[in-house]
Amino acid sequence: MIISASNICKSFGQLQVLKDVDFSARAGEVVSITGASGAGKTTLLQILGTLSRPDAGSLEIDGTSVLDLGSNALAAFRGRRIGFVFQFHHLLPEFSSLENVMIPALIAGRSSRDARREAESLLDRMGLSERASHKPSELSGGEQQRVAIARALVNHPAVLFADEPTGNLDSATKEEIHKLFFELRDSLGQTIIIVTHDPALAALCDRSLTMKDGRFV
Repeated sequence: MIISASNICKSFGQLQVLKDVDFSARAGEVVSITGASGAGKTTLLQILGTLSRPDAGSLEIDGTSVLDLGSNALAAFRGRRIGFVFQFHHLLPEFSSLENVMIPALIAGRSSRDARREAESLLDRMGLSERASHKPSELSGGEQQRVAIARALVNHPAVLFADEPTGNLDSATKEEIHKLFFELRDSLGQTIIIVTHDPALAALCDRSLTMKDGRFV
């Protein structure tokens, strides 16, 4: 398993949001997590993505027990082995598409030449070579999200986590992004975990899990 979580619990004050959740995914698998708002989907995704710590449980990603890592080691691991795509792309407005994609590679210590080559290759894969010098304000919503996906992939993550990745897009653009995720799985063997309210996207996935009241049902 590329990712394996057991007995994950998380509370905020008196509210228990996750109740002994188990989750696993194989390399190259696309898994969706669905459920009503407040079911615990995003909290689980943040824990699986190491952005938040559980109150109890274990989590192994790509052979590493990530909850045993100190904060600096965990941040380094996250930068190298985990990619994130959010509903709102969070691109840096003052930088071009190419520069936005390069930034995580530079933070990870890769050379500028290597980061540029990787970013150019990914933008080409996304069909955005001609938009590489454009800033986010000059791109459509779908183009911005494809830049964000390229940025998430630049360090060859073990797992790509996507939180409502098409929630902000029109229906035609949604279909483009849905198709892109499966092309990435097929061509790169990318493992992708998607939190979504979109039944069409969930139906395309290898597995679709539903959360209710902090558990899978």
